[in-house]
Amino acid sequence: MPHSETRRTFLTHSTAAGVALGLAGSSSAGAAAMTHFICVTCGTQFAASAKEPEACPICRDERQYVGHGGQTWTTLDAYRKTHTNVFAEEEADLHSILPQPKAGIGQRAFVVRTRDGNVLWDCVPPLDAATVAAVKKLGGLAAVAVSHPHYYTTMVEWTHAFGKVPVHIHKNDAQWVMRPDDSVQFWDGETKSLFGGLTLVKTGGHFDGFQVLHWPAGAAGKGVLLSGDQPYVCQDRGWVSFMYSYPNLIPLGPAAIKRVVKSLKPFAFDRLYGAFPGQVVKADAKGVVERSADRYLRMIGGG
Repeated sequence: MPHSETRRTFLTHSTAAGVALGLAGSSSAGAAAMTHFICVTCGTQFAASAKEPEACPICRDERQYVGHGGQTWTTLDAYRKTHTNVFAEEEADLHSILPQPKAGIGQRAFVVRTRDGNVLWDCVPPLDAATVAAVKKLGGLAAVAVSHPHYYTTMVEWTHAFGKVPVHIHKNDAQWVMRPDDSVQFWDGETKSLFGGLTLVKTGGHFDGFQVLHWPAGAAGKGVLLSGDQPYVCQDRGWVSFMYSYPNLIPLGPAAIKRVVKSLKPFAFDRLYGAFPGQVVKADAKGVVERSADRYLRMIGGG
């Protein structure tokens, strides 16, 4: 069956059971005034506070932006009243999770299933009891890993909902974690082996600690790369690109692009999934990445 025909979707719906699962998004009754506020523009959840933070450092950074209406905040409880998470089977053992309507930047997350446990790759802001139930039906989670700070969102809420499994973040991006938690584990070096053959690869570039996930069992054993924003799948899905900032159109320089390609060289992958719906390089993905880097370098005179 063609890859495009394997995709199935189903919805989750919020229920009051979210409170019973510890998904209230705020502190206990003894400190009811404390709230984990969430930036509307990027979806990042902050440490509990009595009032809204003054600003979101992630959005103030030149790679992102403050919403055109100014800095605004929401909460997990508010998301449960307005948003639904849509699950889709992208291929065997890979399901995407996409909030509807758009939440934060608009990215999707993925559940990667292995015999040794499942990983949530990247993260989305909304989380409710029905979403937790749907993920548990897929086998639950043994770990969470997020490509870069723009998608950290409510990662702490997610790990708490699944028994405080570890959240793997590269230490070079530690400064961008807005809600510290013991479940967030920082790793160092160029690669980190997880379980089920999964490997985190630090590519740098878009962020100093930017990481991708290599899944060798994906694409019927030909290998899959889950890339988040980098390499970024173009509208012509036979090509990818590399940027320091996507919304502000700041390119990466030659050294950074060469490093991305070099970091991926040891890994075989025939398919690549990007952060947004429809962003799939279905075949020869490693060749696409290398040809795209060569073209990019030629265009900026950095070959």
